[in-house]
Amino acid sequence: MSELNLKSLGKVGVLFGGRSAEREISLMSGNGVLQALISKGVDAHAFDTAERSIAELAAEKFDRVFIALHGRYGEDGSLQGVLEQLNIPYTGSGVMASAIAMDKIFTKRIWQTYGLSTPAYAVLTGQTELRRVPDDLGLPLIIKPPHEGSTIGITKVVGYSDMQEAYALAAQFDEVVLAEEFVEGRELTVAILGKGEQAYALPITEIVAPDGNYDYQNKYFTDDTKYLCPAPLDETLTDAIRKMAVDAYRALDCEGWARVDVLLRKTDNKPFLLEINTSPGMTGHSLVPMAARAVGMSYEDLCVEILKTASLKIKSEQKNK
Repeated sequence: MSELNLKSLGKVGVLFGGRSAEREISLMSGNGVLQALISKGVDAHAFDTAERSIAELAAEKFDRVFIALHGRYGEDGSLQGVLEQLNIPYTGSGVMASAIAMDKIFTKRIWQTYGLSTPAYAVLTGQTELRRVPDDLGLPLIIKPPHEGSTIGITKVVGYSDMQEAYALAAQFDEVVLAEEFVEGRELTVAILGKGEQAYALPITEIVAPDGNYDYQNKYFTDDTKYLCPAPLDETLTDAIRKMAVDAYRALDCEGWARVDVLLRKTDNKPFLLEINTSPGMTGHSLVPMAARAVGMSYEDLCVEILKTASLKIKSEQKNK
């Protein structure tokens, strides 16, 4: 779109910051998106949802908004519901898809109904006999809060004695905790753009972290992690993983954009779906912009393309009048 046509997108709010555990990353994403849109001639304005109210959001009279929030209150369907009520078109998935994708347990249940491969798991509560979980899932295993991202609250459990501490850490973030089979292999991620039958996958990115530890620090604040995009995989396997990621996206009725994380098992090259992010990071280390660059799309153009897909997802009679 030309700068003149970009003006037709109207007054744009970039929603970022927020109150989740991923606030720091959202501030980085949001500032990047804001500057990118302004550089392209978009009338874009910052809006930190932790510092300003819903009433202020309504008063801004945004024609559309770019959601650059991560985690609770921004990626989980709650904000999407507010924007539907305010009649403000927004980027990304709708209320239901956002809420389900934010919950790793419900996401896995839906993927399983579609026959999509995901690691075996157990749901843990305060009443669970923790020492029995490794008997079912094997060791090592992964303990994580099902509603957090950015590797927050995650522990790799290597012995029975580690279960209590790992559970306690994850339980700081969630009422229930997810225990997951550990799949040893290559870490991959697939960015998806579009909606429905038009949804498509960008090139696969492989993540090679120091000592295989893709934690919060290595994800955002060091240059030690290596990213290979396109991932060095044969064509048949590449096509299968990209199809699997798009199927996972469609199964949850996602739209606009998202990022699907995949593990490729070392022993047999079988891919396993880990999770889907419906408002992925847009920082300097983020993976969706990296995949877009691999097909010749700049960060700025990617932001514009995502913004152009902003829409209302609930088609009520009142909104159609």
